[in-house]
Amino acid sequence: MATRERRLAEFDGEGVPAPGLAVQVLCEDHSGTYQLPFACIYVDGQWENAETGDRVEARVVGWRRISVE
Repeated sequence: MATRERRLAEFDGEGVPAPGLAVQVLCEDHSGTYQLPFACIYVDGQWENAETGDRVEARVVGWRRISVE
């Protein structure tokens, strides 16, 4: 599972992000790990789509700040 460990290392956020901070999240299911194609925020113990406010119905295993290039 080297790929899983490498991806987890790329999503190095610890704890939970600051309130209102939009981040990229890494999720995991029976097929493996994947990055959601939209920014998320952590609100009241739940991950939400930063744009729509919809609850993320996936198991989030890591997060990272969105890089600005």
